[in-house]
Amino acid sequence: MKIGYSCWGFLGDGVADTPDGGRSHRKTLIDGLVSRGHELVFLQADRDTTEAGSPVPGPYSWDAGLPDIDALFLEWRWSIPGRNDTPCTAPGHTCDLHRQQQLLDHYTYGRRVRTLLWDKDQRLAPADPLRRSTQVTVCEPALHPRHGATSLLFPVADQVLDLADPQALAARERRWPLVYVGNQYGRDTAFGAFFAPAARHVDHVVAGKWTKAGRWPHVNFIGRVSFPKGVELHGRADCTVLLAPDRYVTSGQYTQRIFESVLAGCAPITPSRYRAVGTVVPGELHACDGAHVADITRTVTAMITADRAALLHRCIRRLDPFRLSRQLDTIQQVFDQEQGADNGNLTHHSSQNR
Repeated sequence: MKIGYSCWGFLGDGVADTPDGGRSHRKTLIDGLVSRGHELVFLQADRDTTEAGSPVPGPYSWDAGLPDIDALFLEWRWSIPGRNDTPCTAPGHTCDLHRQQQLLDHYTYGRRVRTLLWDKDQRLAPADPLRRSTQVTVCEPALHPRHGATSLLFPVADQVLDLADPQALAARERRWPLVYVGNQYGRDTAFGAFFAPAARHVDHVVAGKWTKAGRWPHVNFIGRVSFPKGVELHGRADCTVLLAPDRYVTSGQYTQRIFESVLAGCAPITPSRYRAVGTVVPGELHACDGAHVADITRTVTAMITADRAALLHRCIRRLDPFRLSRQLDTIQQVFDQEQGADNGNLTHHSSQNR
């Protein structure tokens, strides 16, 4: 099957000044699709080449036109005021939203091509007519997706999980008891409840874009870092905290931070109110509040290597739902569905792209 893939992000490390969280799993997913015999053509810009100056080698191609494809895969884009909702000639404009609309008009509406819409940030409106189109399947990276969507989690390669060595990870020298790698977007409440109180009692560092952090003068913010530097920070830390907007918490959407941290040997402390937390995180890492985060951090930091290895082994085992093979099976099931006739309720333009 020839799949047209639309994403506004990178396959490689990209550039530091970007919120693209797909760098830890996008190439994993693409390579997995290719390994199953699919042909991929990217339909947005090659940002690895044009922005990062680092083309990613592989069986990849980009097409700025409208090539013949069998299926369309959209990493959903939404309106960002002043960035992608402006005229194409405006300073700072990015054309991801305009291009996405062009793809929808041509393939989904015009040619009725089977379309997988991966709403990675849960931005598609509940009443958007795309949800009622029979040739569109909406997926969310949540264990309990909303509005009838299908669960398609952020993938981690099966081989990476199978070869992960908790003993070796536990033996690494650690610099920071507690770290957080990620941006502020929608996380103020969780940060204020879980990370900031713990940061008063344990050595820590926060990497990411936090432009409104004046209420936490005691927190060590170091600004945005490159993707490899974020990986390094997890590899030098005992613990992190999985912080998320409420919409992720209530649907059990765990970001790529869960396997980025675990596979670096960094224990993912998780708010106990997070839906399905027992499925993906061992019970001893469930935190009720910031004081509890500090207590768990001190406990993990003081662990002997054997106990830490046992904890990491339990963490790795709980990453099984994120296996690439599971996500590829889901995608195949979506694209194998018969393309039925539209029910007549689909308008020509998605409300998200106007």
